[in-house]
Amino acid sequence: MDQLTVYGIALVPVIIGLAELLKRFGLPTRLIPLAALALGQFFAFFYLAPGEPKKAIFFGTVLGLSAIGLFSGAKNTLVSRKK
Repeated sequence: MDQLTVYGIALVPVIIGLAELLKRFGLPTRLIPLAALALGQFFAFFYLAPGEPKKAIFFGTVLGLSAIGLFSGAKNTLVSRKK
């Protein structure tokens, strides 16, 4: 099985940035994780694995969940420092 390349991993911060933009444009905060998953799927289907739906679903899920986890971890770290 092909590995997720450096180009794919570099999409995680892009997904976080786009999700933050969606939040600033009025998307409710509770829907941001779903938006990150959807963005991960979008990039996987059109950039990482076009024409390979099984790989695209897997890569998109990994990208979306990674973006959610990175955002959540950074947020929790910054909030705990302020206390």
